[in-house]
Amino acid sequence: MTGLDANTLIVLGAVAFLALIVLVVTLRTARGQTEINTRLSGLAERQDGIRDSLSTRLQDQERAISERLEGVSRRVGASLETSTEKTGESLQQIRERLAVMDRAQKKITDLSEQMVGLENILANKQARGAFGEIQLHDLVESIMPPGAFAFQATLTNGKRADCLLKLPNPPGPIAIDAKFPLESWQRLQNAADERERNEAARGFSADVLKHVRDIREKYIVPGETGDAALMFLPSESVYAELHANFANAVEQSFREKVYIVSPTTLWATLNTVRAVFRDVRMREQAHLIQKEVETMMTDVGRLDDRVGKLASHFDQARRDIDQIQTSSRKIASRGEKISELDLEDEDGAAGGPSPGRLSAPPAG
Repeated sequence: MTGLDANTLIVLGAVAFLALIVLVVTLRTARGQTEINTRLSGLAERQDGIRDSLSTRLQDQERAISERLEGVSRRVGASLETSTEKTGESLQQIRERLAVMDRAQKKITDLSEQMVGLENILANKQARGAFGEIQLHDLVESIMPPGAFAFQATLTNGKRADCLLKLPNPPGPIAIDAKFPLESWQRLQNAADERERNEAARGFSADVLKHVRDIREKYIVPGETGDAALMFLPSESVYAELHANFANAVEQSFREKVYIVSPTTLWATLNTVRAVFRDVRMREQAHLIQKEVETMMTDVGRLDDRVGKLASHFDQARRDIDQIQTSSRKIASRGEKISELDLEDEDGAAGGPSPGRLSAPPAG
């Protein structure tokens, strides 16, 4: 019984101890739960604060993003508007340049057609001769006075010159004939090697000298024309090639007294001839000029006499004015003395004028 009681006591003690332990654990669990709840409440409050803060920040960010988007939109809109204006201006400039290019293209096309026409003209000898004659006609007619030239003038030998300058003797009339050795010059320009160039150069020189001899034989007529004539080359490039590389042909033309001219040198020559015509007319009118000068000198002498008479009239008028001024000064002096006399009477001075104050001034 005693042993049973001891075991019972032990069991009861163990149960009590376990109950105590359960109680302690229960108490601790309740206190932990309370702490957990408190902490959860704090966490909930913190979460609410964080949520409110996040909400506020999100709202601020949304406003900032909206403002930035609006600014970007405005800048993009302004940039697009500026880009549109610049693009419009660029397109306008492009259209204007295209219009200029179209006009230039049209001019180039017209020039090409004219070059083709010129090539066709130069390919035909008759048309080429007419081309040179037209240039000669325009140059002479624009520079020389009327009556100083004649186109297609026929000489006594039956030959017809393209132009005849009617210069007085000496030197006498000068014939001008237009020549254009185009084929030989083109062969010279298109030569592929030295041999072809030498052959073309000989042909070009021969053609030029043939024209020179023809002009000398046809248009230098003793007793009718001057002892020289002009050969007109209507191409500056042909003229430059001739003088640059064919000095022998040029010197031979000088010896033949046929002087080769281009449009530029003919212009200078015609201006010199025009000055000669002006000098001739001056000599022809010299007696009339002398008579007019004599008449003018007579008029100058008459004018000098009249100027002298006018000067004497001015001298007399000046003397009259001096005398008038003298009389005027005397009258003014007398008036001043009379004024002084009146003032003395008003102040109660002794009556009767003072003989010294009323002395008469010298006669004017």
